[in-house]
Amino acid sequence: MQIWNKDVECQDRDELRQIQLERLQATLNRAYKNVSFYHNCLGEACMDPSAVRSLDDLRRLPLTSREDLGENYPYGMFAVPLRDIVRIHTATGTGSNPTVSGYTQNDLAMWTEMVARCLTAAGVGVDDIIQVCFDPGLANWARDFKGGAEAIQASVIPMTPLELPKQVMVMNDYKTSTLVTTPSYARQLVREMDRMGINPNSLSLRRALLLGESMSDKSRARLEEALPVQIQTAYGLSEVPGPGIAYECRERQGLHLNEDHFIAEIIDPESTDPLSPGETGELVLTTLTAKAFPLIRFRTGDLASLSTEKCSCRRSFARLRSVQGRADRLVVIRGIKLHPQLIHTAMSRLCQGKIPAYVGFVNRLEDLDLLEIWLRLDEACFSDEIKVLEHLVHTVRRELEQSLGIPVRVKLVEPGTMEDYRDRLGQIIDERSNG
Repeated sequence: MQIWNKDVECQDRDELRQIQLERLQATLNRAYKNVSFYHNCLGEACMDPSAVRSLDDLRRLPLTSREDLGENYPYGMFAVPLRDIVRIHTATGTGSNPTVSGYTQNDLAMWTEMVARCLTAAGVGVDDIIQVCFDPGLANWARDFKGGAEAIQASVIPMTPLELPKQVMVMNDYKTSTLVTTPSYARQLVREMDRMGINPNSLSLRRALLLGESMSDKSRARLEEALPVQIQTAYGLSEVPGPGIAYECRERQGLHLNEDHFIAEIIDPESTDPLSPGETGELVLTTLTAKAFPLIRFRTGDLASLSTEKCSCRRSFARLRSVQGRADRLVVIRGIKLHPQLIHTAMSRLCQGKIPAYVGFVNRLEDLDLLEIWLRLDEACFSDEIKVLEHLVHTVRRELEQSLGIPVRVKLVEPGTMEDYRDRLGQIIDERSNG
């Protein structure tokens, strides 16, 4: 049974804008009334929700940042009482506090609808068997795809913490037709198939939906040749929250934004001035249907451009193009966003405020993205006892892995080794190539 009206995706843009305006006004009223942060922000900007009479008025409203979410930890951004919240998610923040988002039952239904659209646009149907593979840090996304797959009555193999050989075995034996994962995990699966002597052509796999990380055209082409399947992609955020914000149809001319649920803007990251259609800048999103966790002009930090030209698939939703790169200091590793401040906070806590000099590196080893932290040996911070140093390395690694949900390496280095990075201490250096 279909749970949404496909005509919504193809409706006239004037009608769509009217729907957006009505939902925006309702969202602003709810946020102003129930969320102190937005009540104060709009008051300081001398903007009463009733003053928003067109979509163009949206740009007059204040922006929301990840720092704002952290400062209102845990429930300060919720617009409904906790008794109405049926699910709570957390995501890595930019400081000591994670970001916390909540869903009402209606929010969950809306998100299931969006993920179902995403799968349908990729060509997935009732005859498909969908295998979901994510790292633990994206467990919430895996749950969303399970719900979306069940909504379109496809068979789904939910995410389970299996080693790569077991995932390949499941793909082969269960006759998986659609793979949902990240680009980096897909590359690992290809490598594992080669190690196991399994020819991808012998599989039942017909398509893959890859998301969570940027993927160049060159990288996509290589994966399509290696698997070989047609690859679609999608866009999501853990803060907004979820994986179905925008999705690619089989024409692959950009990612269709669910405009009945979101309003997108592209701004200059420095001046925050709005940019013209087609120009690349920072993507800003405003939720239109979220009851529990409304966000007004949320700065995603992602660089993209926006097109409102109608796609040849007949969908009229605006399309995101070139979602590549960041306007901030966040680094995406296996779909998880990492801010340098998280490492700083962990170091401060574990070293009793005496933070050692450190630098982080993100590298790709055998198609696996890895985070490695170098800590400079410093007499002011470290003991020369081997057991103490080993305990520190183990503690820092465990702390970061638990908070991020991705593997972390920690390495102690001599002061001279860090000399080349003296101007980049405390930063994360991304040394990967998406080519």
